[in-house]
Amino acid sequence: MTTPQTVPALGARPAAGSLPTRAETREQLAKATYDLLVIGGGILGISTAWHAAQAGLRVALVDAGDFAGATSSASSKLLHGGLRYLQTGAVKLVAENHFERRAVSRQVAPHLSNPLTFYLPVYKGGPHGAAKLGAGVFAYSALSAFGDGVGHLLSPAKAAQDVPELRTDNLKAVAVYGDDQMNDARMALMTVRAAVDAGAVVLNHAEVTGLRFTRGRVTGAELRDRLSGEEFGVTARLVLNATGPWVDHLRKMEDPNAAPSIRLSKGAHLVLKRTAPWKAALATPIDKYRITFALPWEDMLLLGTTDEEYEGDPAEVAVNDKDITQILDEAAFSIRDQQLDRSLITYAFAGLRVLPGGPGDTSKAKRETVVTEGRGGMLSVAGGKWTTFRHIGRTIMKKLESLPGHPLGEDYEPVSALPKRLPLPGIANPNAVAHRLLVDGPAPGPRMAADTAKHLATHYGSLSFEIARMANENPELARRIHPDAPEIWAQVAYARDHEWAETADDVLRRRTTLTIRGLATDEIRAGVESMLRK
Repeated sequence: MTTPQTVPALGARPAAGSLPTRAETREQLAKATYDLLVIGGGILGISTAWHAAQAGLRVALVDAGDFAGATSSASSKLLHGGLRYLQTGAVKLVAENHFERRAVSRQVAPHLSNPLTFYLPVYKGGPHGAAKLGAGVFAYSALSAFGDGVGHLLSPAKAAQDVPELRTDNLKAVAVYGDDQMNDARMALMTVRAAVDAGAVVLNHAEVTGLRFTRGRVTGAELRDRLSGEEFGVTARLVLNATGPWVDHLRKMEDPNAAPSIRLSKGAHLVLKRTAPWKAALATPIDKYRITFALPWEDMLLLGTTDEEYEGDPAEVAVNDKDITQILDEAAFSIRDQQLDRSLITYAFAGLRVLPGGPGDTSKAKRETVVTEGRGGMLSVAGGKWTTFRHIGRTIMKKLESLPGHPLGEDYEPVSALPKRLPLPGIANPNAVAHRLLVDGPAPGPRMAADTAKHLATHYGSLSFEIARMANENPELARRIHPDAPEIWAQVAYARDHEWAETADDVLRRRTTLTIRGLATDEIRAGVESMLRK
Protein backbone atom coordinates (compact mmCIF):
# COMPACT_ATOMS: atom_id res chain seq x y z
CA MET A 1 0.00 0.00 0.00
CA THR A 2 1.20 3.50 -0.79
CA THR A 3 1.95 5.51 2.33
CA PRO A 4 2.71 9.17 2.98
CA GLN A 5 6.35 8.24 3.67
CA THR A 6 6.77 7.04 0.09
CA VAL A 7 5.61 10.27 -1.55
CA PRO A 8 8.26 11.29 -4.11
CA ALA A 9 10.54 14.13 -3.13
CA LEU A 10 9.91 16.92 -5.64
CA GLY A 11 11.66 19.93 -4.26
CA ALA A 12 10.39 23.35 -5.31
CA ARG A 13 7.77 23.83 -7.99
CA PRO A 14 9.24 24.39 -11.46
CA ALA A 15 9.20 28.05 -12.53
CA ALA A 16 9.04 27.61 -16.29
CA GLY A 17 5.60 26.78 -17.64
CA SER A 18 3.95 26.40 -14.25
CA LEU A 19 0.90 28.34 -13.12
CA PRO A 20 1.06 31.67 -11.28
CA THR A 21 0.53 31.43 -7.53
CA ARG A 22 -2.91 32.06 -6.09
CA ALA A 23 -1.65 35.33 -4.63
CA GLU A 24 -0.41 36.44 -8.05
CA THR A 25 -3.73 35.51 -9.65
CA ARG A 26 -5.73 37.36 -6.96
CA GLU A 27 -3.60 40.45 -7.52
CA GLN A 28 -4.09 40.23 -11.28
CA LEU A 29 -7.85 39.87 -10.88
CA ALA A 30 -8.07 42.77 -8.43
CA LYS A 31 -5.99 45.25 -10.44
CA ALA A 32 -7.45 44.86 -13.93
CA THR A 33 -10.84 45.79 -15.35
CA TYR A 34 -12.32 42.93 -17.35
CA ASP A 35 -14.74 42.93 -20.22
CA LEU A 36 -16.47 39.84 -18.82
CA LEU A 37 -16.49 38.21 -15.41
CA VAL A 38 -17.86 34.67 -15.48
CA ILE A 39 -19.01 33.43 -12.09
CA GLY A 40 -19.21 29.65 -12.12
CA GLY A 41 -16.63 27.13 -13.32
CA GLY A 42 -18.99 24.45 -14.56
CA ILE A 43 -18.97 23.59 -18.24
CA LEU A 44 -21.38 26.39 -19.22
CA GLY A 45 -19.23 29.07 -17.61
CA ILE A 46 -16.02 27.49 -18.86
CA SER A 47 -17.30 27.26 -22.44
CA THR A 48 -18.43 30.88 -22.39
CA ALA A 49 -15.07 32.03 -21.01
CA TRP A 50 -13.31 30.05 -23.75
CA HIS A 51 -15.38 31.59 -26.53
CA ALA A 52 -15.18 35.10 -25.05
CA ALA A 53 -11.39 34.92 -24.75
CA GLN A 54 -11.16 33.65 -28.33
CA ALA A 55 -13.18 36.68 -29.39
CA GLY A 56 -10.60 39.02 -27.87
CA LEU A 57 -12.31 39.95 -24.60
CA ARG A 58 -10.50 40.32 -21.29
CA VAL A 59 -12.10 37.47 -19.35
CA ALA A 60 -12.03 36.45 -15.69
CA LEU A 61 -13.52 33.16 -14.47
CA VAL A 62 -14.02 32.26 -10.80
CA ASP A 63 -15.67 29.38 -8.97
CA ALA A 64 -16.45 28.83 -5.31
CA GLY A 65 -15.19 25.26 -5.57
CA ASP A 66 -13.09 23.43 -8.10
CA PHE A 67 -13.59 23.64 -11.86
CA ALA A 68 -16.36 21.17 -12.77
CA GLY A 69 -16.53 20.43 -9.06
CA ALA A 70 -20.30 19.94 -8.89
CA THR A 71 -22.81 18.99 -11.59
CA SER A 72 -20.36 19.10 -14.49
CA SER A 73 -18.37 16.16 -13.08
CA ALA A 74 -21.48 14.27 -11.95
CA SER A 75 -23.00 13.50 -15.36
CA SER A 76 -23.59 10.18 -17.11
CA LYS A 77 -20.31 10.82 -19.00
CA LEU A 78 -22.07 10.77 -22.39
CA LEU A 79 -21.88 12.82 -25.55
CA HIS A 80 -25.12 11.80 -27.19
CA GLY A 81 -27.88 12.88 -29.52
CA GLY A 82 -30.67 12.04 -27.09
CA LEU A 83 -32.50 8.99 -28.37
CA ARG A 84 -35.52 9.61 -26.11
CA TYR A 85 -36.17 13.00 -27.74
CA LEU A 86 -37.34 11.23 -30.89
CA GLN A 87 -40.45 10.15 -28.97
CA THR A 88 -41.54 13.77 -28.67
CA GLY A 89 -40.83 14.52 -32.33
CA ALA A 90 -37.79 16.69 -31.55
CA VAL A 91 -36.03 15.61 -34.73
CA LYS A 92 -34.22 18.92 -35.24
CA LEU A 93 -32.91 18.85 -31.65
CA VAL A 94 -31.52 15.34 -32.06
CA ALA A 95 -29.83 16.29 -35.34
CA GLU A 96 -28.25 19.37 -33.69
CA ASN A 97 -27.07 17.27 -30.75
CA HIS A 98 -25.51 14.76 -33.13
CA PHE A 99 -23.73 17.56 -35.00
CA GLU A 100 -22.16 18.81 -31.78
CA ARG A 101 -21.34 15.29 -30.60
CA ARG A 102 -19.52 14.48 -33.83
CA ALA A 103 -17.65 17.80 -33.78
CA VAL A 104 -16.38 17.18 -30.24
CA SER A 105 -15.52 13.52 -30.74
CA ARG A 106 -13.85 13.97 -34.13
CA GLN A 107 -12.36 17.46 -34.41
CA VAL A 108 -12.40 19.18 -31.01
CA ALA A 109 -11.42 16.45 -28.53
CA PRO A 110 -10.88 13.03 -30.12
CA HIS A 111 -8.29 12.39 -27.40
CA LEU A 112 -10.92 12.81 -24.67
CA SER A 113 -13.98 11.09 -26.16
CA ASN A 114 -14.53 7.49 -27.17
CA PRO A 115 -17.10 5.87 -29.46
CA LEU A 116 -19.43 3.56 -27.59
CA THR A 117 -21.87 0.99 -28.97
CA PHE A 118 -25.21 0.86 -27.17
CA TYR A 119 -27.48 -2.17 -26.89
CA LEU A 120 -31.12 -1.41 -26.16
CA PRO A 121 -32.73 -4.68 -24.96
CA VAL A 122 -36.34 -5.44 -25.87
CA TYR A 123 -38.01 -7.70 -23.29
CA LYS A 124 -41.37 -9.38 -23.45
CA GLY A 125 -43.90 -7.08 -21.81
CA GLY A 126 -41.54 -4.08 -21.97
CA PRO A 127 -42.64 -0.49 -22.69
CA HIS A 128 -41.56 -0.64 -26.37
CA GLY A 129 -41.74 -3.27 -29.08
CA ALA A 130 -38.85 -4.49 -31.23
CA ALA A 131 -40.22 -2.98 -34.44
CA LYS A 132 -40.62 0.44 -32.84
CA LEU A 133 -37.13 0.45 -31.34
CA GLY A 134 -35.60 -0.90 -34.53
CA ALA A 135 -37.14 1.95 -36.50
CA GLY A 136 -36.09 4.38 -33.76
CA VAL A 137 -32.41 3.47 -33.77
CA PHE A 138 -32.37 3.52 -37.58
CA ALA A 139 -33.80 7.06 -37.57
CA TYR A 140 -31.37 8.03 -34.81
CA SER A 141 -28.38 6.84 -36.83
CA ALA A 142 -29.76 8.55 -39.96
CA LEU A 143 -29.84 11.88 -38.08
CA SER A 144 -26.15 11.29 -37.37
CA ALA A 145 -25.54 10.74 -41.11
CA PHE A 146 -24.78 7.08 -40.27
CA GLY A 147 -21.43 8.20 -38.91
CA ASP A 148 -21.62 5.50 -36.23
CA GLY A 149 -23.05 2.80 -38.46
CA VAL A 150 -26.65 1.94 -39.22
CA GLY A 151 -28.98 1.41 -36.28
CA HIS A 152 -30.35 -2.13 -36.42
CA LEU A 153 -31.67 -5.10 -34.46
CA LEU A 154 -29.37 -7.79 -33.09
CA SER A 155 -30.08 -11.30 -31.84
CA PRO A 156 -29.99 -11.87 -28.06
CA ALA A 157 -27.29 -14.53 -28.50
CA LYS A 158 -24.90 -12.13 -30.26
CA ALA A 159 -25.54 -9.36 -27.72
CA ALA A 160 -24.81 -11.74 -24.84
CA GLN A 161 -21.36 -12.44 -26.33
CA ASP A 162 -20.48 -8.74 -26.07
CA VAL A 163 -22.21 -8.15 -22.72
CA PRO A 164 -21.79 -11.39 -20.75
CA GLU A 165 -23.87 -10.11 -17.83
CA LEU A 166 -26.87 -9.38 -20.06
CA ARG A 167 -30.07 -10.98 -18.74
CA THR A 168 -31.49 -13.08 -21.60
CA ASP A 169 -34.70 -14.37 -19.97
CA ASN A 170 -37.67 -13.11 -22.07
CA LEU A 171 -35.24 -11.09 -24.24
CA LYS A 172 -36.84 -10.78 -27.69
CA ALA A 173 -34.28 -8.61 -29.52
CA VAL A 174 -31.63 -5.94 -29.04
CA ALA A 175 -31.58 -2.60 -30.85
CA VAL A 176 -28.11 -1.20 -31.62
CA TYR A 177 -26.95 2.40 -32.00
CA GLY A 178 -23.82 4.46 -31.42
CA ASP A 179 -22.88 7.49 -29.30
CA ASP A 180 -19.75 8.66 -27.45
CA GLN A 181 -18.56 8.85 -23.85
CA MET A 182 -15.94 10.87 -21.99
CA ASN A 183 -14.44 11.65 -18.63
CA ASP A 184 -16.44 14.83 -17.97
CA ALA A 185 -14.04 16.29 -15.40
CA ARG A 186 -11.08 15.94 -17.78
CA MET A 187 -13.06 17.43 -20.70
CA ALA A 188 -14.01 20.44 -18.56
CA LEU A 189 -10.43 20.90 -17.35
CA MET A 190 -9.06 20.89 -20.89
CA THR A 191 -11.62 23.55 -21.79
CA VAL A 192 -10.34 25.66 -18.88
CA ARG A 193 -6.85 25.27 -20.31
CA ALA A 194 -8.13 26.36 -23.73
CA ALA A 195 -9.70 29.46 -22.18
CA VAL A 196 -6.44 30.32 -20.39
CA ASP A 197 -4.44 29.72 -23.56
CA ALA A 198 -6.75 32.28 -25.21
CA GLY A 199 -6.03 34.81 -22.44
CA ALA A 200 -8.59 34.20 -19.68
CA VAL A 201 -7.59 34.57 -16.02
CA VAL A 202 -9.07 31.85 -13.81
CA LEU A 203 -9.26 31.06 -10.12
CA ASN A 204 -10.98 28.18 -8.38
CA HIS A 205 -11.95 27.97 -4.68
CA ALA A 206 -12.89 31.68 -4.79
CA GLU A 207 -16.36 32.39 -3.40
CA VAL A 208 -18.51 35.39 -4.36
CA THR A 209 -19.58 37.20 -1.18
CA GLY A 210 -21.32 40.11 -2.90
CA LEU A 211 -21.76 41.97 -6.18
CA ARG A 212 -20.34 45.34 -7.15
CA PHE A 213 -22.73 47.99 -8.47
CA THR A 214 -22.16 51.21 -10.41
CA ARG A 215 -25.27 53.40 -10.81
CA GLY A 216 -27.48 50.37 -10.34
CA ARG A 217 -25.57 48.16 -12.79
CA VAL A 218 -23.66 45.04 -11.76
CA THR A 219 -19.99 45.78 -12.46
CA GLY A 220 -18.11 43.05 -10.68
CA ALA A 221 -17.99 40.95 -7.55
CA GLU A 222 -16.47 40.75 -4.10
CA LEU A 223 -14.72 37.44 -3.45
CA ARG A 224 -13.05 35.45 -0.71
CA ASP A 225 -10.30 32.94 -1.32
CA ARG A 226 -11.60 29.84 0.46
CA LEU A 227 -8.09 28.47 0.92
CA SER A 228 -6.34 31.54 2.35
CA GLY A 229 -9.28 33.61 3.59
CA GLU A 230 -7.99 36.57 1.56
CA GLU A 231 -10.71 38.96 0.36
CA PHE A 232 -10.51 40.78 -2.97
CA GLY A 233 -12.70 42.09 -5.77
CA VAL A 234 -13.03 41.92 -9.54
CA THR A 235 -14.34 44.73 -11.73
CA ALA A 236 -15.94 43.96 -15.09
CA ARG A 237 -18.12 45.66 -17.67
CA LEU A 238 -20.37 42.61 -17.86
CA VAL A 239 -21.02 39.81 -15.36
CA LEU A 240 -22.32 36.35 -16.27
CA ASN A 241 -23.95 34.21 -13.59
CA ALA A 242 -23.22 30.60 -14.59
CA THR A 243 -23.46 29.05 -11.16
CA GLY A 244 -25.74 26.16 -12.12
CA PRO A 245 -27.86 25.03 -9.14
CA TRP A 246 -26.89 28.26 -7.33
CA VAL A 247 -28.03 30.56 -10.15
CA ASP A 248 -31.01 31.94 -8.19
CA HIS A 249 -28.82 32.52 -5.11
CA LEU A 250 -26.67 34.92 -7.14
CA ARG A 251 -29.72 36.47 -8.82
CA LYS A 252 -30.98 37.41 -5.36
CA MET A 253 -27.68 39.18 -4.70
CA GLU A 254 -28.53 41.33 -7.71
CA ASP A 255 -32.21 41.73 -6.81
CA PRO A 256 -33.54 40.47 -3.45
CA ASN A 257 -37.01 40.27 -5.01
CA ALA A 258 -35.97 38.08 -7.95
CA ALA A 259 -38.43 35.24 -8.43
CA PRO A 260 -37.15 31.66 -8.73
CA SER A 261 -36.21 30.85 -12.32
CA ILE A 262 -35.26 27.17 -12.14
CA ARG A 263 -36.01 23.86 -10.48
CA LEU A 264 -33.56 21.08 -9.76
CA SER A 265 -33.59 17.38 -10.58
CA LYS A 266 -31.27 14.98 -8.77
CA GLY A 267 -29.43 12.37 -10.81
CA ALA A 268 -27.57 9.66 -8.88
CA HIS A 269 -25.05 7.16 -10.28
CA LEU A 270 -23.12 4.15 -9.00
CA VAL A 271 -19.67 2.93 -10.04
CA LEU A 272 -19.00 -0.81 -9.67
CA LYS A 273 -16.17 -3.22 -10.30
CA ARG A 274 -16.89 -5.31 -13.40
CA THR A 275 -17.19 -9.07 -13.09
CA ALA A 276 -16.48 -9.55 -16.82
CA PRO A 277 -15.36 -7.43 -19.80
CA TRP A 278 -18.10 -5.44 -21.56
CA LYS A 279 -17.80 -4.54 -25.27
CA ALA A 280 -20.98 -2.44 -25.35
CA ALA A 281 -23.22 -0.36 -23.09
CA LEU A 282 -26.81 -1.11 -22.15
CA ALA A 283 -29.63 1.43 -22.40
CA THR A 284 -32.67 -0.27 -20.89
CA PRO A 285 -36.13 1.33 -21.11
CA ILE A 286 -37.77 1.55 -17.67
CA ASP A 287 -40.98 3.18 -18.88
CA LYS A 288 -42.11 5.25 -21.82
CA TYR A 289 -39.76 8.13 -21.00
CA ARG A 290 -36.93 6.85 -18.81
CA ILE A 291 -33.88 4.78 -19.68
CA THR A 292 -31.37 3.31 -17.25
CA PHE A 293 -27.76 3.08 -18.41
CA ALA A 294 -25.06 0.51 -17.73
CA LEU A 295 -21.85 1.91 -19.19
CA PRO A 296 -18.35 0.41 -19.32
CA TRP A 297 -16.31 3.42 -18.17
CA GLU A 298 -12.76 3.76 -16.84
CA ASP A 299 -12.47 -0.06 -16.63
CA MET A 300 -15.47 0.00 -14.28
CA LEU A 301 -19.25 -0.15 -14.74
CA LEU A 302 -21.29 3.05 -14.40
CA LEU A 303 -24.98 2.63 -13.53
CA GLY A 304 -27.74 5.26 -13.47
CA THR A 305 -29.44 7.53 -13.39
CA THR A 306 -32.27 8.67 -11.14
CA ASP A 307 -34.46 11.68 -11.94
CA GLU A 308 -36.41 13.28 -9.11
CA GLU A 309 -37.11 16.83 -8.02
CA TYR A 310 -34.65 18.22 -5.46
CA GLU A 311 -35.42 21.11 -3.12
CA GLY A 312 -32.55 20.99 -0.64
CA ASP A 313 -29.22 22.81 -0.43
CA PRO A 314 -27.32 22.10 -3.69
CA ALA A 315 -24.11 21.74 -1.70
CA GLU A 316 -25.59 18.81 0.22
CA VAL A 317 -26.84 16.67 -2.66
CA ALA A 318 -25.74 13.08 -2.09
CA VAL A 319 -26.60 9.49 -2.90
CA ASN A 320 -28.76 7.81 -0.29
CA ASP A 321 -29.79 4.20 0.23
CA LYS A 322 -33.04 4.76 -1.64
CA ASP A 323 -31.07 5.90 -4.69
CA ILE A 324 -28.79 2.86 -4.52
CA THR A 325 -31.73 0.50 -4.28
CA GLN A 326 -33.52 2.18 -7.19
CA ILE A 327 -30.46 2.10 -9.46
CA LEU A 328 -29.70 -1.56 -8.70
CA ASP A 329 -33.35 -2.57 -9.06
CA GLU A 330 -33.67 -0.83 -12.41
CA ALA A 331 -30.37 -2.26 -13.62
CA ALA A 332 -31.68 -5.73 -12.73
CA PHE A 333 -34.16 -5.50 -15.61
CA SER A 334 -31.30 -6.33 -17.97
CA ILE A 335 -28.23 -7.27 -15.87
CA ARG A 336 -27.56 -10.51 -14.00
CA ASP A 337 -27.54 -10.46 -10.21
CA GLN A 338 -23.83 -11.29 -9.76
CA GLN A 339 -22.86 -7.96 -11.38
CA LEU A 340 -25.19 -6.01 -9.07
CA ASP A 341 -23.89 -7.13 -5.67
CA ARG A 342 -23.50 -4.11 -3.37
CA SER A 343 -20.01 -5.24 -2.43
CA LEU A 344 -18.90 -4.31 -5.97
CA ILE A 345 -19.79 -0.62 -5.52
CA THR A 346 -16.66 1.52 -5.37
CA TYR A 347 -18.22 4.98 -5.55
CA ALA A 348 -21.57 6.75 -5.70
CA PHE A 349 -22.20 10.32 -6.82
CA ALA A 350 -25.12 12.65 -7.48
CA GLY A 351 -25.52 15.79 -9.55
CA LEU A 352 -28.29 18.32 -10.07
CA ARG A 353 -29.87 18.99 -13.44
CA VAL A 354 -30.94 22.61 -13.79
CA LEU A 355 -34.37 22.74 -15.43
CA PRO A 356 -36.62 25.67 -16.38
CA GLY A 357 -39.08 26.53 -13.63
CA GLY A 358 -42.59 25.12 -13.89
CA PRO A 359 -44.75 22.16 -13.03
CA GLY A 360 -44.61 18.58 -14.30
CA ASP A 361 -42.48 15.47 -14.09
CA THR A 362 -38.76 16.32 -14.20
CA SER A 363 -38.06 13.29 -16.41
CA LYS A 364 -40.24 14.85 -19.12
CA ALA A 365 -38.83 18.37 -18.81
CA LYS A 366 -36.74 19.77 -21.65
CA ARG A 367 -32.99 19.98 -21.06
CA GLU A 368 -32.87 23.49 -22.50
CA THR A 369 -30.62 26.45 -21.76
CA VAL A 370 -32.27 29.57 -20.34
CA VAL A 371 -30.55 32.98 -20.49
CA THR A 372 -32.08 35.87 -18.52
CA GLU A 373 -31.05 39.46 -17.80
CA GLY A 374 -31.53 40.84 -14.32
CA ARG A 375 -32.46 44.29 -13.06
CA GLY A 376 -28.79 45.19 -12.67
CA GLY A 377 -27.78 43.96 -16.12
CA MET A 378 -26.26 40.67 -14.94
CA LEU A 379 -26.89 37.83 -17.35
CA SER A 380 -27.78 34.44 -15.87
CA VAL A 381 -27.50 31.18 -17.77
CA ALA A 382 -28.79 27.82 -16.61
CA GLY A 383 -29.53 24.36 -17.96
CA GLY A 384 -28.56 22.49 -21.07
CA LYS A 385 -26.69 19.34 -22.04
CA TRP A 386 -23.01 18.47 -21.76
CA THR A 387 -23.07 17.40 -25.42
CA THR A 388 -23.83 20.93 -26.62
CA PHE A 389 -21.38 22.82 -24.39
CA ARG A 390 -19.71 24.55 -27.34
CA HIS A 391 -23.05 25.55 -28.84
CA ILE A 392 -24.20 26.96 -25.49
CA GLY A 393 -21.01 29.03 -25.20
CA ARG A 394 -21.60 30.49 -28.66
CA THR A 395 -25.27 31.13 -27.88
CA ILE A 396 -24.39 33.10 -24.75
CA MET A 397 -21.84 35.17 -26.66
CA LYS A 398 -24.44 36.00 -29.31
CA LYS A 399 -26.74 37.14 -26.50
CA LEU A 400 -23.98 39.40 -25.19
CA GLU A 401 -23.45 40.77 -28.68
CA SER A 402 -27.12 41.71 -28.95
CA LEU A 403 -27.14 43.83 -25.80
CA PRO A 404 -27.66 47.58 -26.48
CA GLY A 405 -24.76 50.01 -26.39
CA HIS A 406 -22.04 47.74 -27.81
CA PRO A 407 -21.04 46.52 -24.34
CA LEU A 408 -18.28 44.25 -25.68
CA GLY A 409 -16.25 47.09 -27.17
CA GLU A 410 -15.03 47.95 -30.62
CA ASP A 411 -12.24 45.35 -30.71
CA TYR A 412 -14.60 42.47 -30.13
CA GLU A 413 -14.66 39.86 -32.87
CA PRO A 414 -18.16 38.38 -33.33
CA VAL A 415 -18.38 34.75 -32.30
CA SER A 416 -19.68 33.92 -35.78
CA ALA A 417 -16.23 34.82 -37.14
CA LEU A 418 -14.38 32.42 -34.85
CA PRO A 419 -13.14 29.00 -36.00
CA LYS A 420 -16.05 26.58 -35.81
CA ARG A 421 -14.16 23.56 -34.46
CA LEU A 422 -11.15 24.84 -32.57
CA PRO A 423 -9.52 21.82 -30.85
CA LEU A 424 -8.89 21.52 -27.15
CA PRO A 425 -5.31 21.29 -25.85
CA GLY A 426 -3.59 17.95 -26.28
CA ILE A 427 -5.48 16.94 -29.42
CA ALA A 428 -3.90 13.82 -30.90
CA ASN A 429 -4.71 10.26 -31.82
CA PRO A 430 -4.68 8.53 -28.42
CA ASN A 431 -3.53 5.21 -29.90
CA ALA A 432 -0.52 6.92 -31.45
CA VAL A 433 0.24 8.72 -28.19
CA ALA A 434 0.06 5.49 -26.19
CA HIS A 435 2.36 3.77 -28.68
CA ARG A 436 4.95 6.53 -28.41
CA LEU A 437 4.80 6.49 -24.62
CA LEU A 438 5.59 2.78 -24.69
CA VAL A 439 8.30 3.00 -27.34
CA ASP A 440 10.00 6.22 -26.17
CA GLY A 441 10.32 5.28 -22.50
CA PRO A 442 13.48 6.05 -20.49
CA ALA A 443 16.58 4.16 -21.63
CA PRO A 444 17.55 2.99 -18.13
CA GLY A 445 14.87 1.49 -15.95
CA PRO A 446 11.52 -0.13 -16.71
CA ARG A 447 9.27 0.88 -19.58
CA MET A 448 5.94 2.55 -18.89
CA ALA A 449 3.18 0.02 -18.23
CA ALA A 450 0.68 -0.43 -21.05
CA ASP A 451 -2.33 0.50 -18.91
CA THR A 452 -0.61 3.68 -17.73
CA ALA A 453 0.28 4.66 -21.30
CA LYS A 454 -3.33 4.12 -22.42
CA HIS A 455 -4.68 6.04 -19.44
CA LEU A 456 -2.42 9.04 -20.07
CA ALA A 457 -3.15 9.07 -23.79
CA THR A 458 -6.93 9.07 -23.31
CA HIS A 459 -6.96 11.68 -20.52
CA TYR A 460 -4.24 14.11 -21.65
CA GLY A 461 -3.61 13.43 -25.34
CA SER A 462 -0.27 14.83 -26.46
CA LEU A 463 0.16 16.53 -23.06
CA SER A 464 0.97 13.01 -21.84
CA PHE A 465 4.53 13.58 -23.04
CA GLU A 466 4.94 16.38 -20.48
CA ILE A 467 3.95 13.95 -17.72
CA ALA A 468 6.23 11.26 -19.15
CA ARG A 469 9.11 13.74 -19.17
CA MET A 470 8.56 14.49 -15.47
CA ALA A 471 8.57 10.75 -14.75
CA ASN A 472 11.74 10.26 -16.79
CA GLU A 473 13.57 13.05 -14.94
CA ASN A 474 12.47 11.77 -11.52
CA PRO A 475 11.92 7.98 -11.50
CA GLU A 476 10.07 8.29 -8.20
CA LEU A 477 7.30 10.07 -10.10
CA ALA A 478 6.98 7.09 -12.44
CA ARG A 479 5.66 4.91 -9.61
CA ARG A 480 1.98 4.02 -9.45
CA ILE A 481 -0.06 5.87 -6.87
CA HIS A 482 -1.95 2.64 -6.11
CA PRO A 483 -1.03 -0.80 -7.46
CA ASP A 484 -4.58 -1.36 -8.77
CA ALA A 485 -4.83 1.90 -10.76
CA PRO A 486 -2.95 3.12 -13.85
CA GLU A 487 -2.15 6.59 -12.44
CA ILE A 488 1.41 7.58 -11.52
CA TRP A 489 2.72 10.20 -9.10
CA ALA A 490 3.81 12.44 -11.97
CA GLN A 491 0.12 13.16 -12.58
CA VAL A 492 -0.21 14.62 -9.09
CA ALA A 493 2.76 16.92 -9.66
CA TYR A 494 1.36 17.85 -13.08
CA ALA A 495 -2.08 18.59 -11.59
CA ARG A 496 -0.45 20.83 -9.01
CA ASP A 497 1.81 22.72 -11.42
CA HIS A 498 -0.38 22.92 -14.54
CA GLU A 499 -4.00 22.08 -13.70
CA TRP A 500 -5.01 24.29 -10.73
CA ALA A 501 -5.26 21.38 -8.29
CA GLU A 502 -5.33 22.74 -4.75
CA THR A 503 -6.89 19.98 -2.64
CA ALA A 504 -6.69 16.21 -2.46
CA ASP A 505 -10.23 15.96 -3.87
CA ASP A 506 -9.22 18.11 -6.84
CA VAL A 507 -6.60 15.48 -7.66
CA LEU A 508 -8.24 12.23 -6.59
CA ARG A 509 -11.78 12.92 -7.82
CA ARG A 510 -11.36 15.12 -10.91
CA ARG A 511 -7.79 15.01 -12.25
CA THR A 512 -7.41 11.28 -11.72
CA THR A 513 -9.81 8.33 -11.28
CA LEU A 514 -8.61 7.05 -7.91
CA THR A 515 -11.71 8.09 -5.98
CA ILE A 516 -14.17 6.53 -8.42
CA ARG A 517 -12.15 3.30 -8.29
CA GLY A 518 -12.50 3.24 -4.53
CA LEU A 519 -8.73 3.54 -4.11
CA ALA A 520 -8.38 6.98 -2.48
CA THR A 521 -7.17 5.59 0.84
CA ASP A 522 -6.29 7.79 3.80
CA GLU A 523 -2.61 7.07 3.13
CA ILE A 524 -2.85 8.12 -0.50
CA ARG A 525 -4.89 11.20 0.39
CA ALA A 526 -2.22 12.25 2.89
CA GLY A 527 0.46 11.64 0.28
CA VAL A 528 -1.32 13.80 -2.29
CA GLU A 529 -1.85 16.58 0.25
CA SER A 530 1.85 16.46 1.10
CA MET A 531 2.81 16.78 -2.56
CA LEU A 532 0.40 19.67 -3.11
CA ARG A 533 2.08 21.61 -0.29
CA LYS A 534 5.57 21.29 -1.76
